[in-house]
Amino acid sequence: MISVLLADDHDVVRAGVQCLLGLEDDIKIIDEARNGEQAYEAYRKLSPDVLLMDMSMPGIGGLETLKRILARDNKAKVVIFSAHQNTTYATQALANGAIAYVTKSDPGQDLINAIRQAAIGKHYLSTFMAREIALQSMTNFNNPANNLTAREFEIFRLIAEGRSHLDIGKQLNIGQKTVSNYQTTLKQKLDIETAVDFVRLAMRCGVIDNTV
Repeated sequence: MISVLLADDHDVVRAGVQCLLGLEDDIKIIDEARNGEQAYEAYRKLSPDVLLMDMSMPGIGGLETLKRILARDNKAKVVIFSAHQNTTYATQALANGAIAYVTKSDPGQDLINAIRQAAIGKHYLSTFMAREIALQSMTNFNNPANNLTAREFEIFRLIAEGRSHLDIGKQLNIGQKTVSNYQTTLKQKLDIETAVDFVRLAMRCGVIDNTV
């Protein structure tokens, strides 16, 4: 039996995943978490075979949670289950140690396959995401967001979404000065200057969409 810890801040998503996985004889959800902090604590206590986790959650967020869990247990098997269909998010997740990436728009069987493959230590990408990454590799666009650390990526996204330093600090449990320091680093690393530059680059990289 594959034990799964489910982390997602949306009740309806967790309920849907419970229904889907409840039909499988070899998979069992042993606990749920609503944010990164809860996911970390539950993982520490339960040591599930697989952590199934959203990427964008309140608090420290999916990427930072992933980083902390792997720092504690470098053999942790984390499947990212995300609404983000852009390759930037998948690339960031895999670069930071996730073993699989499935979007919430993918068929349910992709999620089941990802959990089973992760449980035996094999990487997995949904058919859609594997195709998108393959297509991107054929273009000349070198996505600068792929070179950011997990924390830099989270702050880049939040700044581009128009969040204040105070809001970002509260969400990530860091001080405003730390956020400001990260912003300075991001400007240098991404060769940008203004708030508009942040938004434009984030749109180009697929970190935020054109409706933001």
